Amino acid sequence: MIQTKPIISRPQSSKLEAVDYHYLVYSPIDRILQKISEMEIPCREQVESYMRHKWRMNHKPSTLKGSFHAVSSFLTFYAGLGKSQLQNIASDDLEAFIEHEQDRGIKVTTARTQLKHLWAFMRFLIQQDIIGERILKRKIKLKVPDFLPRAIAPGDIRRLLGAIKETRDRALILVLLRTGMRIGELLRLHVRDLDVRERKIHIYEGEKNCLGRVVYLSDDALVALKLWLSKRDKRKEYLFYGLKSNLCYSSARNIFTQYLKETGLQHKGYTMHSLRHTFASELLNAGMRLECLQLLLGHRDIEMTRRYARLTDKSREEEYFRAMEIIEQGGIHGTY
Repeated sequence: MIQTKPIISRPQSSKLEAVDYHYLVYSPIDRILQKISEMEIPCREQVESYMRHKWRMNHKPSTLKGSFHAVSSFLTFYAGLGKSQLQNIASDDLEAFIEHEQDRGIKVTTARTQLKHLWAFMRFLIQQDIIGERILKRKIKLKVPDFLPRAIAPGDIRRLLGAIKETRDRALILVLLRTGMRIGELLRLHVRDLDVRERKIHIYEGEKNCLGRVVYLSDDALVALKLWLSKRDKRKEYLFYGLKSNLCYSSARNIFTQYLKETGLQHKGYTMHSLRHTFASELLNAGMRLECLQLLLGHRDIEMTRRYARLTDKSREEEYFRAMEIIEQGGIHGTY
């Protein structure tokens, strides 16, 4: 069943706006519709209709923002080509737009994300009988590098944890390291989502794919979390909070970066997401099955989880050194 969300219209009266507008709270779709109304792009009505459609389909604010940026950027580029009718959009126009974006220096991963948003917009236009299905016959494919996940070395983990003195910071970093949660998932966590007795955390909606799951607390994470729970302000709604409200991503990142600097690890390329990579690689090294790790990480596709096996395949490592020992002892062509 499609979940619908109410859309708040902006007040039409300038008098009302002058008096009450400051106090109104607008939803993400209202802000996007306001931006669309101020833009000079072809067929704004269709763009508004598409964004309302995505809002009614219960897409996340980040998805709405990404869709709006991709569609509005493409239509601005399209208008710059001297074109204004959506029914005349062709694959060549999409290819030219992506080339233009890459010329501006955007990463190939960003270009691929933009393409995904644009293909979704094209499918909407097809459903509305605005364009024909021919545009889907020749899709643009971008080859994206398949990077290895960057896990934190065991020695560096010990140095990092040894430098953390603040109760909140230690609980935050250890929970990330021992549960594999995404930072956004942890920062949105309420105290009521914890089950300390059963050593569980309930993630009711995954950050990237809305896939809910349960993760578990190790001994060290549980100790750190209990200590933080005993000291935190009980009136606060979120588990982790800053001076004024819940802890934001930039503040959490600054905390992590500061500890990297204190331990001399700032040049190794570690990020907060590296804690999630470390969690996955360590569990695989300890013998956890890939299918089990997939559920803990909240991956819909096991191929996403399989990337970590490239970091932790001990059998491959053992076979390499066994074969290399034979080679070095002259067992193949003699000694060099």
